[in-house]
Amino acid sequence: MIMDRIALILTVIGALNWGSIGLFQFDIVAWICGGQSSLLSRVIYTLVGLAGIWCISLVFRARKTFDEIEE
Repeated sequence: MIMDRIALILTVIGALNWGSIGLFQFDIVAWICGGQSSLLSRVIYTLVGLAGIWCISLVFRARKTFDEIEE
């Protein structure tokens, strides 16, 4: 499903950004978009957050698929 792929890509982008913040205290999204409070940064942060919520559904769908395979 295309929405799953988009959500996973955005979640990976968010994870890499958080990794750079944790390791180097450097926010890549803010750097690219002109600061944390810029509209573009806030849109990206929101999309990444929504993608993370969407990926929660992947966990439950994957479990359902594995249960079907075992049967």
